[in-house]
Amino acid sequence: MGASKELLSSVRPLWEQYHAHPFVKGIADGTLDIGRFRYYMIQDYLYLFDYARVFALGAAKAPDGESLRAFGAYVHQITDGEMEIHRAYMRRLGITPGEAERAEMAYANAAYTDYMLRIAWERGPAEIAAAILACAVSYEDIALRIVSERPEAADHPFYGEWIRGYADPGYGEANRALEALTDRLAAGTSMERLREIMRICSLHELAFWDMAWEMRP
Repeated sequence: MGASKELLSSVRPLWEQYHAHPFVKGIADGTLDIGRFRYYMIQDYLYLFDYARVFALGAAKAPDGESLRAFGAYVHQITDGEMEIHRAYMRRLGITPGEAERAEMAYANAAYTDYMLRIAWERGPAEIAAAILACAVSYEDIALRIVSERPEAADHPFYGEWIRGYADPGYGEANRALEALTDRLAAGTSMERLREIMRICSLHELAFWDMAWEMRP
């Protein structure tokens, strides 16, 4: 078993709580209150700026050209790909990028990004890859489960775009490349430390869903 598969396997029971979460279930069945989704969109938009910075620090610490290119490509994917999904939704919700960027980051959001950035500043590229993995792959996992259990959800007039974006094969291919990068960087690194990073980031992901559902500042 490669390092990435071992890390993902270690948090699968925790990820089941994502699938059962009322926010995620509301996206799946189309009943999620728009106000909650609006709050989530702003917070997730803010999150993505720091998420991209974690990848950029991975590029700065990359041990070789292949790893540098991989981390760098993800910065582009986030800023010009994933964030564009958010901007499209924000236009529909009447939120300007400036308004979103001036919003106050919620406590759970700040705690999550602060943890990832601390790992990125203090640790090496393998730990950075592990910190990123939970968010990247769990969103794909959620979207694919929704499509599997509710194929019609991908055609929902509002939430379908979110589901299709994270269930898209292109997003999955990027995640497989991230897993391969993690496998390569993890050689010679303590798996115990990587598993702990993965566990903590997965707990932060759960707290993020709680924050979005409760619209918690």
